[in-house]
Amino acid sequence: MQAHTMRAKSMQERLIVGLDVPTLRQAEQAVRELEGTVSFYKIGYQLAFAGGLDFARELASGGTKVFLDMKLLDIDNTVAKGVENIVRMGVSMLTIHAYPKAMRAAVDAAKGSDLCLLAVSVLTSMDEQDMIDAGYEYDPHTLVLRRSEQALHAGMGGIVCSAEEAEAVRRIVGPDIAVVTPGIRPAGSEHGDQKRVVTPAQAIRNGSSHLVVGRPIVAAPDRRAAAEAILAEMQSA
Repeated sequence: MQAHTMRAKSMQERLIVGLDVPTLRQAEQAVRELEGTVSFYKIGYQLAFAGGLDFARELASGGTKVFLDMKLLDIDNTVAKGVENIVRMGVSMLTIHAYPKAMRAAVDAAKGSDLCLLAVSVLTSMDEQDMIDAGYEYDPHTLVLRRSEQALHAGMGGIVCSAEEAEAVRRIVGPDIAVVTPGIRPAGSEHGDQKRVVTPAQAIRNGSSHLVVGRPIVAAPDRRAAAEAILAEMQSA
């Protein structure tokens, strides 16, 4: 049983803006400024713990797509119960750490819904040394591919990986599954704390179905212009 996979048609549906801001007021302001240009937003820990979960519900009920970046990992029953309630929120995407048992529990819990479950393989802020420090025996690339295979077998709707790995992941998972890539930086912009980054055009060429862009849009002096420039760069690929 394959989870819902969310095939995006237009570039606009493939751009997800990360609302990585400290307050709800700032998030609402960003959404207002981007109205008509952006139709998909990511809400992660920072905003979730500042009223962002209710905001996610509100956006979803108004027809805006929401990617809830919660990276769930717990015992099977706890993951399943969490996913059941997230399904009721009406959001479009949810991240789960790519541990096989957790993924299977999440897929069972989301069965029959429109929620696209995304497997988080290796965080884009981690390089090989970070993996060794965390006790993994695989380098990032090998672990991403291994977990992509496990996600496919568990019936997940997509994979989150760096755009550097998107091409190899796409070969493993085939054409139908979402490949969502954070760590996207337009040509000439700051990398921040991300270690494995690529440009929007490169990511699309590498097989990414959705791009998550936070700071380059949200921290831009003109957010709409920044979003439009990224959409144009995606289109050029």
